[in-house]
Amino acid sequence: MPAIQTVPQEQHSLHPAGEKEFPYYVGIHSLAQLATKEDRVCVLNILGGESTTVTPISHEYSGGNIVCGVMPGRSGSVLKTKRGEIPVYNNVLEALNDGKRFNVAVVYVPPDGVKDAVIEAVRVNPELKKVIILTEKVKVKHARMIRQYCQWRGVDVFGANCLGIGDAHNHVRLGGALGGSAPEESMVPGSVAIYSNSGNFTTTIATYLLTAGWGTTVSLSSGKDVYIHFAAPEFTHAMHNDDRTKAAVYYIEPGGYYERDLVFHKPVVACIVGRWKAKLTRACGHAGAIAGSGDDAVAKEKWFMDKFGVKAIFTPDTPACSAKGAVVTNIAHIPLAMTAVMMMNGIRPDFEPRGNLAPKCWFFANQEITLPKELQLPVVEALAPYNEQIAALGSQVGAIIPRQAMKDCSGASRMDPKTQVSQLHGISVLDASTHSLEENLVMSLIREYPNEMGRAMANVALNAFVNHSGTPALLAADAAREAGSSPNVVLSTGVAMVGPNEVKPARDAMQAFIDLFGLSGMSDPTDLTFDYQPLLAKAAETGAREVLIAGKSGKRGKSMLNALEARGCKSVFIEFLKSLGGDGEGVRDSTVLAAICCHLAWRPLVRRRLSITTLVAMPWHFRIFSTLVGCVVPSDRQDKKGFYGVDNGDLLDSWSFTDTAFLSLFGRRPTEEERFGFSVLVGLLVTNGPGTISAQGPKGAVSADGPMAPERVQINKAYLGFLSHTGFAHGGNGYEAIAFLMERFQNSGLADPGDKNHGLDLMAMAMTFANEYKAYKVKAKSAGSMDYAKIPCVNHPVFKGKPENFDPREVFVDNLFKQRGSYNIFQDFYHQLVHALFKSGISREIYCVNVDAVIAVILLKMLWKPYAQGEITASAMESAAFITFLFGRMIGTAAEVDDHTNRGRDMDTRTAASACSFVA
Repeated sequence: MPAIQTVPQEQHSLHPAGEKEFPYYVGIHSLAQLATKEDRVCVLNILGGESTTVTPISHEYSGGNIVCGVMPGRSGSVLKTKRGEIPVYNNVLEALNDGKRFNVAVVYVPPDGVKDAVIEAVRVNPELKKVIILTEKVKVKHARMIRQYCQWRGVDVFGANCLGIGDAHNHVRLGGALGGSAPEESMVPGSVAIYSNSGNFTTTIATYLLTAGWGTTVSLSSGKDVYIHFAAPEFTHAMHNDDRTKAAVYYIEPGGYYERDLVFHKPVVACIVGRWKAKLTRACGHAGAIAGSGDDAVAKEKWFMDKFGVKAIFTPDTPACSAKGAVVTNIAHIPLAMTAVMMMNGIRPDFEPRGNLAPKCWFFANQEITLPKELQLPVVEALAPYNEQIAALGSQVGAIIPRQAMKDCSGASRMDPKTQVSQLHGISVLDASTHSLEENLVMSLIREYPNEMGRAMANVALNAFVNHSGTPALLAADAAREAGSSPNVVLSTGVAMVGPNEVKPARDAMQAFIDLFGLSGMSDPTDLTFDYQPLLAKAAETGAREVLIAGKSGKRGKSMLNALEARGCKSVFIEFLKSLGGDGEGVRDSTVLAAICCHLAWRPLVRRRLSITTLVAMPWHFRIFSTLVGCVVPSDRQDKKGFYGVDNGDLLDSWSFTDTAFLSLFGRRPTEEERFGFSVLVGLLVTNGPGTISAQGPKGAVSADGPMAPERVQINKAYLGFLSHTGFAHGGNGYEAIAFLMERFQNSGLADPGDKNHGLDLMAMAMTFANEYKAYKVKAKSAGSMDYAKIPCVNHPVFKGKPENFDPREVFVDNLFKQRGSYNIFQDFYHQLVHALFKSGISREIYCVNVDAVIAVILLKMLWKPYAQGEITASAMESAAFITFLFGRMIGTAAEVDDHTNRGRDMDTRTAASACSFVA
């Protein structure tokens, strides 16, 4: 191999008059030399993921300038391109021995291998003059070694972490993805050079310049690793020596002093970005884009303003510039600034402006929000092939949600670890506690609350199926009850009867409604001016009419229609059903249920917030909601005419499902205060995030059925997963606090827990218990036992460590009731108790009353009078507490089941064998 001839520095470092020579090797003295038609390229790691996408485009755009690539172990392979195959070798030496000649190496090698790859390529190929490193985060010590070796061998290095070089005049792209998949669209020949620390913004700036009539000469992505090899000084030197270039744009990020001492002899627009990074203590984005002392964005703005003799940043409102240049901080201002500076130099744009920077919306959706006129942007047709794809989207009904493994994940629920407040579909349980049971049930599936008419329609749908007299579900539940099973097991037997065949007519009706109305243009089902006449003919032609109104029918469907009329509910779906001939005695209840579900979910479906899968499953969920409430009541308290003494017609016409659920537990309609308290109680229980046992059960059931074929997921089985994953420790444990309070108040003579004038000294009662508990605790410890009984619902692992502690959830609910003027002696006692524990020395700080106490005190307040009067037993109170938990948690279950069905993968909740252990 011939020896490398060293070249005296002055022979290859040309400078304009007055500009100092570089104290190091620079082989490029003009931008015209950066990317030439004569350059020939070898790509290192050519078959890597990024290269296989980018390299063929560069090869085709540049006229076939890539002669070979290397990748260890892949000798004999090829990379196919439209201009032919690029051969692949094990290493650079093998390529040279096969007769390949090149002067440019493009490096896609992983960070730790860059140093060795570059040095080896330079060592074995004396013709190599340019190395372009695209790899990000090359170690600084490796960058220095690369720098030292390439300086010695007379090689220019670009990058690292760059997207390479593009020359619009030569139609050549070296390195990365400047211009994306269509470089000719942004790299249009002109008179402006671009130097950019950001690879992607290099292309963006070139595109923006076109809107003011400016094309480019060379676009250089310098990279922004900690070490920049061919930096702003080298670029400026080459820019001055390029006769094609009349001006330049510099896109500069914080960090480094490369630009501080630049001297310009041509107009420049400098875009300085990154003020927001001034307070960062570590890199965010590019590794080198973090400022030290005096090299942040503000400092760099001043450097360039001093060079240009301007006092302000250029904006359209304050166009501060000089003939030397302008400083902008928004890339959208670059074209205007360039034109202003060039006009001061008597230079006109390269061509007529192409396009503009006005927003060009391919989509527009106001989410039913009334926007000011200036925000109602026009929609333009997208470029091909996107216009065809968008047109195809127009025929898509509902959302299509990407699938992923959903073990311990949820797109429905989450818990804030700081506040311990859980959310369902972005709605906190605190907010959910201010809504009724039926509202929360609807929200669990459509991800938003219904309006007043929607709530009325939901009450009809839910109450229509709550009476289970004579059904297999109630017979099974009664048998489980008689066998002594816990409430969750009793309700499981009923839910098991609500299988796929039971709800098939309603699901088929849902699909028929979707097929008919999906592309009809109807967005608001309350808009009775919508002309559905063409759909009546379509229903007859497609067989949808038979699906919607034929088959087994009964009186319930007609009663549901009458109830909707009585409640003043108007819906396009109901009117359409009547027009089909479904307003007589033969209308099926399943079809009316489907029509109601369609009405509730239609707006979010049209806005693509819901999938068709969700809509088709909604009637099944609704039937299970009704079953969970209906099977609480034994068969001897419901018959064909009424439910727990209430006429079926009355339930349909005027009862809320909240009242019906209360009725199932307490045998009476709630007062206004009880209704509010019950709703708060159920709302607080909606979810505790996807990690809870009661959420893991239904998610596992969906996973086992295989959500990737959602029609196979058995919704009732998923609820069995929920019910089987509750029990006396999770769900039934709420009774512990009730039992604790009952023991404190059983001989107190308390008549009304809601009466502030109860006449009891709560602090004295609390201190008595605290002293007794202290003595008990001391005795237990002295006996060597640490397994003593804990006081339920005081203290919390998160809300502690302060002189006085509060659970924000309990505070929220406490204030909620105080605002209504509602008093609860049991909650008041708990507040006195935590102070008594502190005063007696049991606690070193005043504990919080946690949110579990809220659940206990609300329920006990409802049950106290019948308990005190001997109407219910302690066992019945325990069951009521457990079932109330189930009522609340069935809301979260619906959301988790629907979410996992839409997002999950088959068997995605299983645990890998490697993560399991055997215990002997």
